[in-house]
Amino acid sequence: MLSNKTTSFIGSGVMAEAMISGLIRNNIAMPESLFAADPRQDRLDELKERYQINVFTENVKAACKADVVVLSIKPQVFEKVIADIRGCLKPDVLVLSIIAGVPIARISKGLERKMVVRAMPNTPAQIGEGMTVWTSAPEVTDEQHGIARQILRAFGDEIFLEEEYYLDMATALSGTGPAYVFLFMEAMVDAGVHLGFSRHIAERLVTQTVRGSVNYFKKRDDPVHLARLRNQVTSAGGTTAAALYYLEKAGFRTAISRAIWAAFERSRELGSDPKPHSPES
Repeated sequence: MLSNKTTSFIGSGVMAEAMISGLIRNNIAMPESLFAADPRQDRLDELKERYQINVFTENVKAACKADVVVLSIKPQVFEKVIADIRGCLKPDVLVLSIIAGVPIARISKGLERKMVVRAMPNTPAQIGEGMTVWTSAPEVTDEQHGIARQILRAFGDEIFLEEEYYLDMATALSGTGPAYVFLFMEAMVDAGVHLGFSRHIAERLVTQTVRGSVNYFKKRDDPVHLARLRNQVTSAGGTTAAALYYLEKAGFRTAISRAIWAAFERSRELGSDPKPHSPES
């Protein structure tokens, strides 16, 4: 679907590069049909050398050429960038936003365009293992819907949801989620070093344990609750039972839940939406 389309990335950070790399690696788009805009010339030089795409320091020069415009900028610069490109977009352009917290209505109003898709990918997209939750405005056509799905599948798995309010939830759960996993892994590695392992050995033990646990869950033929798998590892009076007792006593589940809720609230704040009530209120 992108074979005769031009796609412009407004903002050329980590996620934009993950998308560009995925599109080229999976032969979904040719380098000459991809454009990237960024104020940093050194960053543009990197992308041009790495992927042979077209680059611009001015947003408007990339945006005006595009059939698909990907907004891959920080929410803090949203208003400035939108004002910069508003008047140059094609009438039937598809706008795909990966800006955290900024709702479709605000994007559509700012750009004066109705065909808007909003998506929340995460950092494993950089190795083609991303998880993206996305939704679209009613005006997005079937063809544009297919284009959006094709782009998002280029760097991992994707889930489409009709209701936009799920996007802020996805930001807190899967978008921010890798940070929780890395912090947990870091704590396990540090504990291994404290026990007496070298850091290199501790990292190998932890990374393979996490990888193997995830794959074991995913590759089971029968659907199973995670608690059941946890119970399989937990013998009465054993080491796992002792460790889990301490985690529960320390409020491990509550800390995770509160952290995800804090991320959810912050996502809503970034989009200037009213805050929902906390589950504890």
